[in-house]
Amino acid sequence: MKKYLPALLSALLLLFSLPATAQDARPAAPYRRWYIGSSLFLFGNLATHNTPNFAQLNVGYRLTPRDVVSVEAITWKYAWPLGIPYTSPSYAAKGTDYPGYIRDAGLALVYQRFWWRGAYTALHALNAVQRYHFADGRPAQRGYMLFLTYRAGYHVPLFHNRFFVEPSVAATHWPVRTNRPEAFAAKERPWPNHLFVEPGMHFGVKF
Repeated sequence: MKKYLPALLSALLLLFSLPATAQDARPAAPYRRWYIGSSLFLFGNLATHNTPNFAQLNVGYRLTPRDVVSVEAITWKYAWPLGIPYTSPSYAAKGTDYPGYIRDAGLALVYQRFWWRGAYTALHALNAVQRYHFADGRPAQRGYMLFLTYRAGYHVPLFHNRFFVEPSVAATHWPVRTNRPEAFAAKERPWPNHLFVEPGMHFGVKF
């Protein structure tokens, strides 16, 4: 997914340049409380190398005009440690990859707080089962990961507030990982358990 950073950053700049009248996320009463959505990281599945097989479904509920809670079902796979920075020459480099790959799947609980117009912050707490596989596809073992995302973004309503997109930037942190095979853990030790800047682009429909 990291190879799509230039396109995602360009999309962020484009959406932030929309007129302010199109970016006012304050809903008129009564407003639509439920939404379903996903992430534009789905386009990462078009990659021909290290394809993430990424899938995500979000279901959210607006408690108040400023407070939203949601659940995200997420799965993806990867063959390099998550802590390798996007700009590092070690990312996707031979020798820094795992002796196979990891498939993560889990549910994230999300709290989103709107502060001014469409500007918001959010905390995502993903509880994921990790399935380790060797290069020949043989399963190794299972583990657990707590994956935290601290996000700041902007809610852009579209088509009479029926649809929306949310460009954002985030910091990610995975403080808990259990039952890792030693061969995988050895590849992760040189790298931190966090990334400070990661672009995001969520979208959805309200009802």
